[in-house]
Parts: sequence; structure tokens; C-alpha cells
Amino acid sequence: TLAKLIEEHKIPPYILVGIENTERRRDLSGPTEVEYDLKYVPNPGGSNNFRSFIKNELFPEIDSKYRTQKKKAIIGESAAGIFVIETFLLDNDMFDYYIAMDPALWFNEQYLVKNFETLSKESYQNKKKLWFAGSEAVDMSQHTKTLSKKLENSNKDLIWKYSDEPNEQHNTIFRATKEKALIWTLNE
Repeated sequence: TLAKLIEEHKIPPYILVGIENTERRRDLSGPTEVEYDLKYVPNPGGSNNFRSFIKNELFPEIDSKYRTQKKKAIIGESAAGIFVIETFLLDNDMFDYYIAMDPALWFNEQYLVKNFETLSKESYQNKKKLWFAGSEAVDMSQHTKTLSKKLENSNKDLIWKYSDEPNEQHNTIFRATKEKALIWTLNE
């Protein structure tokens, strides 16, 4: 998809790096003690370590091997989507562009959504872009819609877009939205 969009001049050139992790749910989740979460993520809380690996090991390795620019983007769906939102809120300087499809914002009793105002920066000076989407999955869409409303009511100088996708399911949303997400997010 990325190569096609670059070839069609719909987005600028980017290097795509897919990151395989050792234990997906652990590596992409923050800490929780919520019993419901522990059924799905029995060993949570690895997201800070995973972020540290990306920032301190992976970024320097990529920069040493390729002609890179300072602009960086991250994209993820479901568990990776909540990692994207968490990274946006907790370590915002890592990336310039954030894309999350059906992020699992239900995790940890919706901690990231409930605490959006206190976790987000006072101002992003219109230098960050956030694109996120929600499918018809009730456990996802209600929280993506709440986050959208919080963004509508904030004055964070953030460039953002929410794509409500009620005709998509959790397992179809990535394929259905990836092109429009990349085009909107990666263009200045």
C-alpha cells in the first residue's frame, strides 16, 4: 500500500519498518490490575520497554543504515492502536504522525480516554497529527467516539481526524481505512 501511494504521488516517500515483538499483548499494553484485562493480557505493562527499544535501539539502527529524515510516523490497529495512542500521550516526541485503527481503548478501564486532558500536552503547536478510526465493534467504537468528543472540546493546537466507520468490523477496518489514513496523515 505504501509503495503504491508513493508511486502514485499521493504521499511523500517513506521507509516502512515492521516491528515484530516477542509477546504482542504484553509489549503493546501499559500496566493494569483490572481483572477483565488480565484475562486477555495476562502479562501486561511492556509498552514502556517496547517504546524504549524503538527509541533507543531501533531508531539509531535505522538512521545508521538509511538516509532518513526527522519526520516519523507510527501506525497500528487494535492492541497496536492503543500503543499508538499511548505513545502519542506519554512520549509524544517520538513521532510526528500517529495513526490508530480501532485502538483497544477499553483497556485499563479506558484509562487513556478518561485521562486524556491530563495526559496530553497543553499545546502541540500544530506540529503533530493524529488520525484514528473506530469500527462498529461496540467495545472499540464507544471509546474512539468519546476520544473524538474530547478532542473536539480541547484547544491543544493538534491536527487530528476521527474516521467513524460503522460499516466496518474490527477485522476489516485496517484494510478499509489504511489508504485514506496514510494520505491524510503523511501529507503536510
